[in-house]
Amino acid sequence: MPLVVLCGLPGSGKSRRAEQLRGALAAEDRAVHVVDDAAVLGAEDAAVYGDSAREKALRGALRAAVERRLSRHDVVILDSLNYIKGFRYELYCLARAARTPLCLVYCVRPGALGGGALGGGPRVARAEETRSQTVSVSWTPHAEEGGSHLAAGASVLREPQAVQSVVDGRAQGDAPKELEREETSAPDLPALVTPEFEKSANHVSSAFYPPELLEALTLRFEAPDSRNRWDRPLFTLVGLEEPLPLADIKAALFENRAPPPHQSTQSQPLASGSFLHQLDQVTSQVLTGLMEAQKNAIPGDLLKLPGTTEHLRFTQPLTMAELSRLRRQFISYTKMHPNNENLSQLANMFLQYLSQSLL
Repeated sequence: MPLVVLCGLPGSGKSRRAEQLRGALAAEDRAVHVVDDAAVLGAEDAAVYGDSAREKALRGALRAAVERRLSRHDVVILDSLNYIKGFRYELYCLARAARTPLCLVYCVRPGALGGGALGGGPRVARAEETRSQTVSVSWTPHAEEGGSHLAAGASVLREPQAVQSVVDGRAQGDAPKELEREETSAPDLPALVTPEFEKSANHVSSAFYPPELLEALTLRFEAPDSRNRWDRPLFTLVGLEEPLPLADIKAALFENRAPPPHQSTQSQPLASGSFLHQLDQVTSQVLTGLMEAQKNAIPGDLLKLPGTTEHLRFTQPLTMAELSRLRRQFISYTKMHPNNENLSQLANMFLQYLSQSLL
């Protein structure tokens, strides 16, 4: 099953989006694993991103956790900053090795679209232009009239955390300095929730990102680019008011083909023990026949060579050194792609190779 990578700065709504996606997929009887910082650290700690050595260890632990859970049967959601494109490429390689699709969900704060680090391209700009200027400071959906504190489709529990930490009020210019934290009741969990999720349901996120650390993360942030194969398909979400494109995400995860694996990492197809011997013998016979046939040929003649069903158009006399060089090239290429089904066509394949090389 696929891998979903969430990307964005602290307070951009990644955890809420991860929980919305987890709930939607679990409701369809799909096994979903959410991997976040607290899952590998035991408790969310913002100070990790202020220490390069600890942050590197955290990325390694997140990568290992994803690799353990990644399979063709479960959906894995990685809820972390993932702001380094090199790390996103490593995750892409994991999905490609597991032969499973992946997608990237880029969460952006509405008030932070001007900088180059947070620029999301025309897609984000258009979404911001059509959005109201009044945005909730705590980045939570507006309360409904019935007394419910959460919008439809949103839930507050995630693995292994219970409540998303509020954004520091100093991150926005016109926001109050002190924010009140809302207390919400835990929603009914789907039947397919893992025991690891239940054990951590009482853990409350309390990570606090100082303004200096937020500024440093903003400067280091490498925004996703859909032109990079490891950043696509890319879904950019501005704030929490924008609905989660569940239909498009499901299509990208369950209908797209997995990234093709590298040829260098694949096992070579089985070939008979006499394949190389037959290849050498057939190409040698074709060269011998060509040297004999061109003695009495004139340019424009069609030469019939032994072991072939096709003809070679004669253009000019060729030396044995030239033909031997072409023969070595053909053998080197064919050895990389052995196939027992092509044994009877080796002579014709070599003849076609000579025709293309002599044009």
